[in-house]
Amino acid sequence: MIDELSKLLSSLTVSADWVGLRATQEASTHRTVRDGIPEYNSTSTTQGIMVEVLVNGQIGYAATNSLTLESVQAAALTAQRHAIVASKWAIYPTAIAARPKVVEDYTSPILKPFDALTPGEISEILIKICHTLKVSDQIVQTSATAITTETETWFVSSNGSEAHQKFWMISTDYSATAQEGAIVQRRSNNGGVAHCYQGGMEYLVTPDLWERVQQIGTQAIELLTAEECPTETTTLMLAPDQMLLQIHESVGHPLELDRILGDERNYAGGSFVKLEDFGKRVYGSPLMNITFDPTVSGEFASYRFDDTGTPATREYLIKEGTLMRGLGSLESQARAGVPGVASTRASSWNRPPIDRMGNLNLEPGNGNFQETIASIDRGVFMEANRSWSIDDQRHKFQFSCEYGKLIENGKLTKTVRNPNYRGITPTFWGSLVNVGDRSTWQMYGTPFCGKGEPNQAIRVGHGSPIAVFANVEVFGGGS
Repeated sequence: MIDELSKLLSSLTVSADWVGLRATQEASTHRTVRDGIPEYNSTSTTQGIMVEVLVNGQIGYAATNSLTLESVQAAALTAQRHAIVASKWAIYPTAIAARPKVVEDYTSPILKPFDALTPGEISEILIKICHTLKVSDQIVQTSATAITTETETWFVSSNGSEAHQKFWMISTDYSATAQEGAIVQRRSNNGGVAHCYQGGMEYLVTPDLWERVQQIGTQAIELLTAEECPTETTTLMLAPDQMLLQIHESVGHPLELDRILGDERNYAGGSFVKLEDFGKRVYGSPLMNITFDPTVSGEFASYRFDDTGTPATREYLIKEGTLMRGLGSLESQARAGVPGVASTRASSWNRPPIDRMGNLNLEPGNGNFQETIASIDRGVFMEANRSWSIDDQRHKFQFSCEYGKLIENGKLTKTVRNPNYRGITPTFWGSLVNVGDRSTWQMYGTPFCGKGEPNQAIRVGHGSPIAVFANVEVFGGGS
């Protein structure tokens, strides 16, 4: 494909300072079983080329799903016209340096390819998961899902880029809903589709699969008779599967440079972070170390370079509590005058790359799970996100979890249902008093991070250890 794209590129007749072609092919399967009965089985494929043209300091875009020279030539001329028209109102000129030459190749690590299991065998596993979840007649609904996606991209440009990336991705989920009278409780495997990884069937049939399925069903029943989470200001300990959302909403989105610059205000919102904050703002306690890390093997948003060709490297966004970098393209970095990372990404062949998250991780601290629990006199431990709300500046938030446990005198005691907590982003991260060690660190992901006009849903990864926050307002009740 690189040779074919290079031939197309050399055959284009378009007056421009720079031209790039990004071809994408994607094939997905989606299987869902509900109450032991197959409910949804689908396959989908999509392919096309995005043409980028730099003229007069402005990039124009046009896409086509036909790989013929005629179609790509027409798209290039359309992109050229867009760039010329847009350049009259350009806010900041784009230089060729914003599209660096890249010659790279990347393939996701994979142990068991997707065809290691037949479609029938995958369905049988999902059916068995549903049956295993039904530990009692009080389980009124079960569900199990497996989604596989194979994405391949090729990128060539007039300044010599020849790059290829192939991603093997799998997302799984299962859940049980229990009911006793008016009380209904749902327990899922880490809060919905959070089991999202780069890899193969090794992430569907894991060594602890059936033990975990049994646990989810049992905990759904347990929640029916559990007490409501108490309402108090106390110590909050979050599991890695809830830290996924905490990092995503209160760190990832506020640090996107296009939001800070105001470009996303009309749709996705803005940010409480200001450009002058970088390098000096205290975002959290000294225990807060957040990295952008596209190098983690198997994490959902690992890659060698982003969709503009910028090489992807591990960087600290927040180091020892101080804000260091934003999430933004070379274009946004030049315009904002602040450092960023290689995180400009497109959701498909017919979308331009925009400032996004990638893998955002909270780095480990000290103390294993038991040692961390033992250090808490009174508090609540929460797992698995159930719902969330955060304002459009990513400042004030309220999150609900599926499952909670009281911590009393250094021990986990009673189960509590409907655990919730709320806070203000800088105050909350400033109250971080303990971060678990590497043994507590787990990575998850989500395929549904949305922003942009037209909308783009992108895949992101988040890894975290357990984390402890002091003086947090927790409370019970449905959400």
